[in-house]
Amino acid sequence: MREAKDAEAVLKLSRRLSALAEWVPQGARFADIGTDHALLPVYLASQGRIGFAVAGDVHEGPVNAAKRQVAEAGLQEVVSVRLGDGMSVVAPGEVDTVTIAGMGGSLMARILEQAGERLDGVRTLVLSPHVAENTVRYWLADHSYLISDEKLLEEDGVIYTLIRAEYENDPQEVQAARDRLYDELLLAPSLPKISLGLVYEMGPLLLRNPSEEFHRKWEQEIAKRERVILQLKHATVPEAAEKAAEWEEDVKEIREVLACLRAEKRSSN
Repeated sequence: MREAKDAEAVLKLSRRLSALAEWVPQGARFADIGTDHALLPVYLASQGRIGFAVAGDVHEGPVNAAKRQVAEAGLQEVVSVRLGDGMSVVAPGEVDTVTIAGMGGSLMARILEQAGERLDGVRTLVLSPHVAENTVRYWLADHSYLISDEKLLEEDGVIYTLIRAEYENDPQEVQAARDRLYDELLLAPSLPKISLGLVYEMGPLLLRNPSEEFHRKWEQEIAKRERVILQLKHATVPEAAEKAAEWEEDVKEIREVLACLRAEKRSSN
C-alpha cells in the first residue's frame, strides 16, 4: 500500500518541485513555506529523505488540503501541517532546511527578513522566486547565505529560477566568497566589466554556466523592457524620458552580456 502511495506522490510532483527536492539534504529537518498541498514534504518523507517536516501556509484552504494529503500518505508523525504567515510556523532551531517557492522575490525576501531567530540553525535555503530574483540574492548576500547552486528550468512555457544557498558563520569566509561570487570581472577579458546590479539580476552562477533557458529568459526580458521603454517614451511626465534612457542602458548591457556568452560558447566548441 505504501509503495502505491509513494508512486502517486512521485507522479504528482512537477519537474520544478522535483528539482527543488533534489537539493534538500538527506536527513534534513525541513520546512516548506507556502506549501499549498504539501506535495514536496510528503514526497520527501515518503522517500525517507527527511526526518521531520513543517508544511506551512498562510491560507486555510491550502492548509486543509495539505492535511488531507499528509493523512492519505499516512505521514502525520513526520509532516506537521501548520497555518501561519511565513516562517512564523516554525520555532527557532526546529528546522535546518527551508524551501520557499512560487512567489515573487520581494515577498520571499520579506519572509526571510521577518523570520529573525526562526532562521537560527537553518543551514540550507532552497528557493524559487518567479520574479525579482535579484532581491533574493541581495538578501542572501547580506545575511551570510552563500549561493551554492543556481539553475533555470522551463515547464509549461514558464522559465523558473531555482537557487540553493548555504549559511556560512565565518565573516571572513563570507566576504571572500561574496567577492568571488559577485565579481564584476567574471566575463573578462571578453567583456571588461559587468555592472554589479546585473550580476545580481542575472545570477552569478548562471552567468558562469549559461544554458539555453538562460538565453531564452533574457531575450524575453529584453522584449519586456523594450515594451516599457516604448511606453515611457510616450508618457508626458518629466521623469519618463530619464527613466527610458536608464532602461535603454540596461537593455544595451544585457545584449552585450548575451553576445559575449554566445561568443565564448562558439570559441569553446
